[in-house]
Amino acid sequence: MTENDKSPLAQGHLQEHIDLIAKHEQDFLAQRTQSEKLGDRMASLIGSLTYVSLHVILVTGWIVWNIFPINGLQHFDPFPFPLLDTILAFEAILVASFILMRQSRMSRRSEERDQLMLQILLLTEREITANLGIQRQLAERMGLHEVADDQEISQLSEQTSIDEVANIIKESLPAE
Repeated sequence: MTENDKSPLAQGHLQEHIDLIAKHEQDFLAQRTQSEKLGDRMASLIGSLTYVSLHVILVTGWIVWNIFPINGLQHFDPFPFPLLDTILAFEAILVASFILMRQSRMSRRSEERDQLMLQILLLTEREITANLGIQRQLAERMGLHEVADDQEISQLSEQTSIDEVANIIKESLPAE
């Protein structure tokens, strides 16, 4: 099926879902605190080629300045560059902090998405179970006893206990 084969109704329905997802993402981004926004901007900068290039240039310049004699420039951080070490160590602490802040926020957003997905899946399971029950009843009325009495369809049309499934999974996993 090509893009042109899709009905306008299907495309409209799809666009509604896309718009809703985009709205949720925009709402999440809008709810960030000022420190989270700053942390995100810093983490984006830190993860860029511009940042890496700037560091290569600055560190190279620092080392060249302090090793090679350049007219009129005093060496201020002799080898093994203790001042450079201190500055880079402090910067590493800040960089790690910004990255951890961003990862924490992204993890929180991921957990929200997981909860939403779980709710959607639970609702879908209930809807499919109800649909199978109705279809079994229709099959029975139409005289399709083979379909209505099918053991697998019968089991699938029963309500699923999420707590029971969770306990079975927990018991099936190896102990840590």
